[in-house]
Amino acid sequence: MAKNVVIVESPAKAKTIESYLGKDFLVASSYGHIRDLVKKDKGIEIENHFKPIYKIPEDKKNVVKELKKLAQKADTIWLATDEDREGEAISWHLKEALELSDNKIKRIVFDEITKKAILEAIKNPRGINYNLVNAQQARRVLDRLVGFELSPILWKKIRTKLSAGRVQSVAVRLIVEREREVDAFVPESRFKVVGLFSFTDEQGNPQQLKAELARFLKDEKEVEDFLRKCSTADFVIEDVEKKPFKRSPAAPFTTSTLQQEAARKLRYSVSRTMLIAQKLYEAGYITYMRTDSVNLSDFALDAAEQAIKNDFGNKYHHRRTYQTKSANAQEAHEAIRPTDISRETITASKDEKALYELIWKRAIASQMSDAEIERTTIKIFAKGLNDLFTAKGEVILFDGFLKVYLEDTDEENAENGEEGILPTVKKGLSLKMESITATERFTRPPSRYTEASLVKKLEELGIGRPSTYAPTISTIQKRGYVHKEERQGKEREYKVITLHKNGKLAKEVKTEITGGDKGKLFPTDIAAVVTDFLNKHFPEIMDYQFTARVEEELDEIALGKLEYEEMLKEFYFPFHKKVKVTIDVERPDTERVLGTDPATGLTVSVRLARFGPVAQKTDPKNSGAKPIYARLRKDQKLETITLEEALGLFKLPRVLGEYEGKEVIAAISSFGPYIKHDGKFISIKKQYDPFTITLVEAVHVIDSKRVSDSEKYIKVFDEDPSYQILNGRWGPYLKAGKRNIKLPKDREPTSFTFEECVALANNTEETKGKKKAGKKK
Repeated sequence: MAKNVVIVESPAKAKTIESYLGKDFLVASSYGHIRDLVKKDKGIEIENHFKPIYKIPEDKKNVVKELKKLAQKADTIWLATDEDREGEAISWHLKEALELSDNKIKRIVFDEITKKAILEAIKNPRGINYNLVNAQQARRVLDRLVGFELSPILWKKIRTKLSAGRVQSVAVRLIVEREREVDAFVPESRFKVVGLFSFTDEQGNPQQLKAELARFLKDEKEVEDFLRKCSTADFVIEDVEKKPFKRSPAAPFTTSTLQQEAARKLRYSVSRTMLIAQKLYEAGYITYMRTDSVNLSDFALDAAEQAIKNDFGNKYHHRRTYQTKSANAQEAHEAIRPTDISRETITASKDEKALYELIWKRAIASQMSDAEIERTTIKIFAKGLNDLFTAKGEVILFDGFLKVYLEDTDEENAENGEEGILPTVKKGLSLKMESITATERFTRPPSRYTEASLVKKLEELGIGRPSTYAPTISTIQKRGYVHKEERQGKEREYKVITLHKNGKLAKEVKTEITGGDKGKLFPTDIAAVVTDFLNKHFPEIMDYQFTARVEEELDEIALGKLEYEEMLKEFYFPFHKKVKVTIDVERPDTERVLGTDPATGLTVSVRLARFGPVAQKTDPKNSGAKPIYARLRKDQKLETITLEEALGLFKLPRVLGEYEGKEVIAAISSFGPYIKHDGKFISIKKQYDPFTITLVEAVHVIDSKRVSDSEKYIKVFDEDPSYQILNGRWGPYLKAGKRNIKLPKDREPTSFTFEECVALANNTEETKGKKKAGKKK
């Protein structure tokens, strides 16, 4: 039995570390947290200094039992959980649950899983940092108190199974408020003017120059007046301005900037990014991925210098140190970087490889020289015009860090002209006008949040910490407050007015698709109702500054500057008093009357029902009459739906006609739109709308479903129809009752007899769902 037992959080990490430590060390895993708050009475003894009451969950009892056995036989227990507050708390829980004495434990931390880092950590053990433990417990207790006291109020006043949280409710508020900004936005029309000019250069070659008017023109009349002046104007180059400037690289990744850039460049969700980063860290490829520091160690700076000079040359290297903007950043940590900066790529899955290469590029680029760029601005003047045309271009004189990496941005509303390489021109050069085109453009509403831009906003406001962003965004989607989806845009007309070189004006009306959104976060109606209720009754909980101030106080606890109990007392007792008062308030009225159905005289309204938003028709003269209901569509909202749109919902279910002597009906259920025929329900694909689908299209859906079903069944046995050989996503398989069993690949699926299938089912061990092993960070 090894004298030294090292306990880490994940088995993947355990294997890597054990290979570095040698025969005197055994590395075991706790599989994340081993204790959690009990559910009874919030799991907190409020009157006893807010003491948390922990228990070992059922799925962790065997883990704890095995770890206890190992601990009893070992001389020293090395607690090697992650170096953040959560990891520190796990080490403390291990000490308590395994009943370890202080003289038997050594706490070690490292921000990368490399042999050098692990051996260095073993040489420099420390004790458990109880300030970090208290900060983690304070966050856990605070979130438990908020969730356990607010959620029952929401169940009572709005709908069951709702939840509230100190950070999640604020995140939902951001998304709801942005959606209301989008709804309230009224686009304004204006015209963007672009001129195409020609000239002959000094070598006698014809050249063209495209330039943009320095301002927008407000309407069609102003456009026509301006173009008429242009038709007789003489255009000349008034000025050619060349300005050198430098572009500097972005800092190495923190958790939030990695999440944002992976979303922009790789299209990864926040949770997917963190899952992949966790794997890279556990495999020893990158440093710890939960950090708000942009620091790089001297070791990393030296390694980056060597790699850059070797790969690109001395002039590409520029040693830089970055200062984290956040006052509460944990500067002892490093930014996220490769553990071996000389390694440009790795052998791993496609996703892991892509994220690693992004991290490598960002880290390397941060230590490279500025890019040197020359920006040219050409100003074009014509007598009689008050406005200048300008053409802008950039020439990269020295690429510097751009050789490796350029950061993306979230900016979607930029309407800058195209920048590229411009022809060589001199001041005073006469230009010939080829055409001037005024294109109608519309102002755009604020952009809805993506997961990445929401992380950025939360970080700007100081809400949450690196470890909280991914679970918060996942939670608000799982709870049904927010959904991420793609929405098709709508067709819109716009005008194009062109002045040709012959002096004639041409007008066109064109169409474009506008308002489409991909991968954006949309709030549901329940999100809006809950946000309004919490804003009204718990404004402090929903206040951005208050939530950020809580984070600052947690940081103070972590630094030993604030007492755990003092912080909780100051928050909890006023909050609890407000909870007791709110129990007696009236339920929010979500009903919105839209008007009267002209065909029936019934009142049409919308409201939030038990299973979601509905439109309803009620008889104003007979309160006892049963209302008629229709579900709202996913892209409709209680706050903005019109009477006409609501009346359209009552057209479902639609009888489309008959097929094979039986009715064909189009409708929508909670599972989405469908066609009903001969007692069967067939889901409609995205290209069909239940409100407009024709009988011909519906018959095509029915026939297509029959074909796919017939292709699915390879063989059904008369001896027992529950035994079937089917075509699946990954090839033919045997369905035996509720079990799915792989078929040998060296046999033709149709050749199996019933007896062979029964034998195969009996001899194949039944696979059970994977047991959840404890919550991982």
